Amino acid sequence: MSDGLKPGDLAPEFDMPTDGGGRVSLAALKGQPVVLYFYPNDDTSGCTNEAKGFTEAAAQFKAAGAVVIGVSKDSVASHDKFKAKYGLDLILGSDVEGKVVEAYGVWVEKSMYGRKYMGIDRSTFLIGADGKLKAVWRKVKAPGHVAVVLAAVTAD
Repeated sequence: MSDGLKPGDLAPEFDMPTDGGGRVSLAALKGQPVVLYFYPNDDTSGCTNEAKGFTEAAAQFKAAGAVVIGVSKDSVASHDKFKAKYGLDLILGSDVEGKVVEAYGVWVEKSMYGRKYMGIDRSTFLIGADGKLKAVWRKVKAPGHVAVVLAAVTAD
């Protein structure tokens, strides 16, 4: 299991469908920084706040040459509804089979009210233009997170 991904490691390749009937792959984005963030579910409060935060900073990420991609196991249709409802300005990758969440080590056992279940650990990976991880944030809390990621993207 690759839950030990850390800065300097080569980012695991991904290729998945996106909102709007598109596709996104790491290979196609080579040469530019990629903010790959994983979130549990479309249209839940924390996930919505995080997506809105990335949307509010979209111009700054674009100015820095970075692509922002949100990933969950929700379907493309769910992503389309989520994006339209909140006017989100980012790519939403659909990892229904869980291959990408597994590759990045964010599919973890969680616990709520004493019940254990598997779910996505809210995490963000900053992938450099060279395809290597520049920064990794796990167990992310949505408030303030986008600013921290943007600072890391623009640090160079």
